Amino acid sequence: MVADLLRLKLLLLRNSLKRSTAQLVGVILGGLYGLGILGTVVVGLVFLGAADPEFIRTVLVLGGSATVLGWIVIPIATAGIDMTLDPARFVTFAIPQRQLVTGLVLGGLVGIPGVVTLIAVLAQVLTWIRYPAAAVTALVCGLVAVLLCVVASRLVTTAVSSLTGSRRFKDINGIVAFIPLIFLGPIIGAVTAGFQNSPGFAATLADVLAWTPLGALWAAPADVAAGDAGLAVLRFAIGLVTLGLFLLLWSRSLSHALVTPPYNAVTKRAGGDLGWFARFPATPSGAVAARALTYWQRDPRYFASLVAIPFIAVLLVISGGTDGAALAFLGPITAFLLAWSISADISYDNTAFSLHLSTGVSGRDDRLGRALALLVFALPVTLVLTVAPLLVSGRIEDLPVMLGLAIGLLLTGTGLSSVVSARYTYNVPLPGESAFKTPPGTNFLMFAVQIIGWLVMLLLALPEIVLTIVYFVTGDALFGWSGLLVGVVLGGALLVVGIRAGGRWYDRRTPELLLAVSANR
Repeated sequence: MVADLLRLKLLLLRNSLKRSTAQLVGVILGGLYGLGILGTVVVGLVFLGAADPEFIRTVLVLGGSATVLGWIVIPIATAGIDMTLDPARFVTFAIPQRQLVTGLVLGGLVGIPGVVTLIAVLAQVLTWIRYPAAAVTALVCGLVAVLLCVVASRLVTTAVSSLTGSRRFKDINGIVAFIPLIFLGPIIGAVTAGFQNSPGFAATLADVLAWTPLGALWAAPADVAAGDAGLAVLRFAIGLVTLGLFLLLWSRSLSHALVTPPYNAVTKRAGGDLGWFARFPATPSGAVAARALTYWQRDPRYFASLVAIPFIAVLLVISGGTDGAALAFLGPITAFLLAWSISADISYDNTAFSLHLSTGVSGRDDRLGRALALLVFALPVTLVLTVAPLLVSGRIEDLPVMLGLAIGLLLTGTGLSSVVSARYTYNVPLPGESAFKTPPGTNFLMFAVQIIGWLVMLLLALPEIVLTIVYFVTGDALFGWSGLLVGVVLGGALLVVGIRAGGRWYDRRTPELLLAVSANR
């Protein structure tokens, strides 16, 4: 049975590579990127062996602790992203508990994270090659640490499996997962500054972590190298006991999950409330707009585009201060992101796009409805986030030029997105999945569309950008008012052109679009 579970894992991985050429290219590029990072880590660990044992200990304890913590935290932040061997899928199979646990542990090693961690652990044995006893200890402790990582990850996955079916959990979890990603740069900068300001901080932190389950196994080889075998045994015991405790908790959690699978409650709602459909005119474009706004309100994949806005303001304040010029660009940045957020609108529809095809909605009405749904809230949000920072920072004289830039980006980007979403489709998270899931093999195509689309949007908005730069260089208010005029007029014209061009693409490719989004499953 253990071998069957491993074959199942390998079969799923193989099939994911055979779905399309784009997926295979994406996986190859991702693998090359991962190999590059892994090669750097391995080379670094080899050269680290020439350093002082205390320095080696500090680096390995900190790096190893971060690795274990990552295996524990990432399944919480990315619940629902990779559920290949989700315990809930084995509810109907009478698999013996011990064999299932063993298969799931070994299956956790089959994949990029498991392979990378295992290779890195083997490489850190070379770090202690000058101390043969420490090298043997590093091998044994490293393998136990790898098992600890996998078991801890599976424990967390099983513990949250009953929650992953909840829509509310997915929405909140997506927001929580997004916060550290946004602040990753400032966090790294703050940690780096702390190490620079306090040279002994790293060693002190390593000393503390060496007595915890996170770092005990990584510190044991250093104790052997220092001649303190008793202390090494004690640290190894800490890691071993933690592994046993996690295995016990996971086994019990798994038993509970197998007999009480997740249950999605059905909420009954009173009829008669048409929502946005009652607020838009009874026209094809009005129906599309109402449907799109309903998605914006209820679909976490759309809501994820709005989550970043308040954190962008925080980052601008951190980088430039409340009285600096950085915060003044909050409105234009928001407009840029919101305008591009509908570039994959049809891809997000998935098979629901068949409603547009079966009802005969024209390309113009489809493009117009989706653009209206975005502008209904994006335009007020852009105006508020453009005006408010200027009022707070006392730079109200910059209002015309910043309004011109923000409105120009919003209207121009909406027109461009109306063309892109009708022309290019790629795999996106399916309805009900995590908003931050990246389907295998889509990275390359999605990356290309995103980067080229952003560059085209900036090129189309180049007149507003040039006028903004000239205004801040010369300080002449004439360029500010000119920027406002150009942003409104040129942006509006490009919006109309984009809706019409996108509508023509839509009418020409409707069957192909339905086939594409139906295959992206």
